[in-house]
Amino acid sequence: MITLKTKSDIEKMREAGKILSRTFSILRKNVRAGISADKLNNLAHQAILDMGAQPSFLGYRGYKYATCISRNEEVVHGIPYTGKIFFPGDICSIDVGVYYKGFHVDAARTFIIEYANEEIVNLTQVTSQAFFQGVEQAVCGNKLGDISYAIQNYVESHGFSVVRDLYSHGIGRELHEEPLIPNYGKKNKGISLQIGMTFAIEPMVNIGTYQVLTLPDKWTIITADQKYSAHYENTVYIGEDGCEILTLEEKL
Repeated sequence: MITLKTKSDIEKMREAGKILSRTFSILRKNVRAGISADKLNNLAHQAILDMGAQPSFLGYRGYKYATCISRNEEVVHGIPYTGKIFFPGDICSIDVGVYYKGFHVDAARTFIIEYANEEIVNLTQVTSQAFFQGVEQAVCGNKLGDISYAIQNYVESHGFSVVRDLYSHGIGRELHEEPLIPNYGKKNKGISLQIGMTFAIEPMVNIGTYQVLTLPDKWTIITADQKYSAHYENTVYIGEDGCEILTLEEKL
């Protein structure tokens, strides 16, 4: 069942979103060649605690970390191991959730480590822009499929592929709520969007095939052809005045 949020609920999610955006501002200053995923995870974890919140991911289905940190061909759910070191030419996708005053927010960013070729730069730019293409359709009266179609159409028009085995999702009192939102689909299909809905919209975009595999650690998902993948996500609210993004990064 889809839970519509009250104005009071949304205000709490806005506060959580500010905590998450500030966490990403801290991470952005520290993502560089030579740093380990473990160090980035610890920075995020401590920042969230210092701001009076809790990491949403820690303990979720037995997960042991505050973040998911994925590198290159890792699509999502990369484990922030100490030995996962980032080098020039890598891309680093960081997914973080914050739990505050009874509500979750969720966001992800992909960072380029020092330099990358034109194709990888384009991949990261198309992935983030695909999110904004989807958000333009996240307004009361539209259909869920309008979001999905906008993301897929934008990504594929630029020669990349959208992961189909993983979804955007509802969010609120639970980290994952209904509905599941494919990042591909057809216009004017699915449920009608209503004021009070909150979603975590997260395109996952691959250079090659959209097919993915899960590694033996049962968490990390990689591209089937081991080509690079990028991830961009924000938590959004469908309000009376359109779609509000609750987790946009703030400058410190």
